[in-house]
Amino acid sequence: MSEEQRSPSGKPMVPATPMDVIRIRLGSFVLVFCVAVGVLSAVARLWWLTGIVLVVAVLVVLNMVFAVRKQRTLGGGPESRG
Repeated sequence: MSEEQRSPSGKPMVPATPMDVIRIRLGSFVLVFCVAVGVLSAVARLWWLTGIVLVVAVLVVLNMVFAVRKQRTLGGGPESRG
């Protein structure tokens, strides 16, 4: 990795749009909520609610996968010439 591909703190820089970051962060919070509601609804034997939560969780995971995939297709950042 070239020097210009690292932040001043030494962390590798990743090309990401703000919308991708928002989709991943909000998605992780929604997944935690889905797991909690899913477990409670399964314990309470509310199968219709468990099904709805499962569908929402799958949609959130797909949204997060597409956001990460989009980040990877943007490229690896600036490259050293020389």
